[in-house]
Amino acid sequence: MTTRTQRLDDLPFTGRHRRLLTGSGVGWALDAMDVGLISFVMAALAVQWDLSSTQLSWIGSIGFVGMAIGASLGGLLADRIGRRQVFAATLLVYGLATGAAALSTSVAMLIVLRFVVGLGLGAELPVASTLVSEFAPRKVRGRVVVALEAFWAVGWLLAALIGYFVVPTSDDGWRWALAVGLVPAAYALVVRFGLPESVRYLESRGRHAEAEAIVRDYERSAGVTSAPEDEQPVRTVAEVERAPRGSVWAPNLRRRTAALWIVWFGINFSYYGAFIWLPSLLVAQGFDLVTSFGYTLLITLAQLPGYGVAAWLIEVWGRRLTLGVFLAGSAVSAGLFGLAETPSTIVAAGMALSFFNLGAWGALYAIGPELYPTPVRGAGTGSAAAFGRLASIIAPLLVPVLLGAGGNGLVFGAFAASFVVAALAAFTLPERAGAVLDER
Repeated sequence: MTTRTQRLDDLPFTGRHRRLLTGSGVGWALDAMDVGLISFVMAALAVQWDLSSTQLSWIGSIGFVGMAIGASLGGLLADRIGRRQVFAATLLVYGLATGAAALSTSVAMLIVLRFVVGLGLGAELPVASTLVSEFAPRKVRGRVVVALEAFWAVGWLLAALIGYFVVPTSDDGWRWALAVGLVPAAYALVVRFGLPESVRYLESRGRHAEAEAIVRDYERSAGVTSAPEDEQPVRTVAEVERAPRGSVWAPNLRRRTAALWIVWFGINFSYYGAFIWLPSLLVAQGFDLVTSFGYTLLITLAQLPGYGVAAWLIEVWGRRLTLGVFLAGSAVSAGLFGLAETPSTIVAAGMALSFFNLGAWGALYAIGPELYPTPVRGAGTGSAAAFGRLASIIAPLLVPVLLGAGGNGLVFGAFAASFVVAALAAFTLPERAGAVLDER
């Protein structure tokens, strides 16, 4: 007897999959744009409001406090009320909060609103990757999820363009940049009414008629004849409610959970510590605001080929090897960036760091949802993301301390060490390329 999830797994990649990927990816890009913009806003406010490094650190870190809470709550809610519902709600929350942040009149007001923004941002990413992963055909699932993560580079590139062309134009340039963040609030309607709910989630809640309708829609898009509905296995609502939900720390999952949390912590620490501070670090090295923003834009461009190569390798090498190699490449690149002194070496090392780091992010988002069964898949990816966000809180606060103690060399040496630890943990994760997602 063929289940609905098996029918989905065996389909070719169709226009329906492409629509889901693009629809989720736009939300993902808007998320990245918001995170990226704050780095340019920080550099501008440091000059306009004469802020100290401590104040800048809190502006950079407070959003990640919200993201840590949001990632954990978002994953839990996604397992209980649905992937699509939570996805749309997160876009609405952080879009409205970002727009309001454009009206900030003080550091305190900006910090409070950035915390609210973080709540929405943190919840969105693991939920969106779980939704796409549960629809993607088994043979190309990893590649599809990396393609989703590649939208992050598009969003960060948009942030760099806005930072370069809008922020330096006037004293209110940073306000206009943040005002663009209202776009996700409108896009929440597209997600809510334009994207399907996860079939695996619907079945886990006993909503079989809805699940069947969605599977048949995807089969029609692939030209596949649907199986008779009475052949589908059905669990009653009572059976669903009685079924144990499990835990990400169950004996069969605890090792992979621990390793995944270490990877998330290491990659967050290095990525956000480096890229949130990047424009400000370049200004501190003597480059003017426009030049530092221009270098950041060039460095950001390297994210796209990083994702492209990772998307290809993840089905050739597998998830674990791709993730481990890209983390190792990130470690080497971070070390080289710490030693770079001339504009050409700074840009070259920065582009290498972008290439390997973002390729690693793509592989990480691909491997996460595959490690857990349906009842705890959202919680598993969300809790790992939440733990990783702790590092994204610590890193921006730690950068000024490390700079004072040993300059750029010590800062990026710490990031390189973090990447090494993450790479070692990645090699202990199980390889799930081509595997069927576990139901329970």
